[in-house]
Amino acid sequence: MITLTEKDIVELFEKNGIELGKIEETVVEKLKEKKLKVATAESCTGGLISERITRVSGSSAVFDCGVCSYANEIKEKVLGVRHDTLSILGAVSAETAIQMAEGVKKLSGADIAVSTTGIAGPTGGTVQKPVGLVFMGVCTETEAYAIKLLLGEENTRDYIRAMASSAALFTVLSEAVKFNDEW
Repeated sequence: MITLTEKDIVELFEKNGIELGKIEETVVEKLKEKKLKVATAESCTGGLISERITRVSGSSAVFDCGVCSYANEIKEKVLGVRHDTLSILGAVSAETAIQMAEGVKKLSGADIAVSTTGIAGPTGGTVQKPVGLVFMGVCTETEAYAIKLLLGEENTRDYIRAMASSAALFTVLSEAVKFNDEW
């Protein structure tokens, strides 16, 4: 599993010439170009990824479904996350993130699904799962995987949520690019 820190995320954006606060425009443009749909399943980001996509005019061409599944019960009932996964590994785990992405992909029929589950703080962190730990799940027709984000215990809740949503949008863009291998 890939692990990214906040520094890694900033470097990815800089290397690719993308502004953190404007990636949603690039994502919508690329998805339109490729005629692809994206769906989101969000816990710690609370709908922020969906909001950022839908703030772009014309996003209805690429976005049909976003599920804000803050409660484990919704993760199970709506997204199909296995009870055993939640009870043994917890909501904040790579496996939960993958199952959330798989569930929203199945629910929506989207080409690319992305999920977030983590601890945005300022409370709720533990030694094993500190504030700033976020797992992102990604599901496409060919693969499902997780990315671990370490966004810093000292950062604010808003910052952690913003960085997680930016990382998720960058990942959606990266998956869309794979459909033609070039930006």
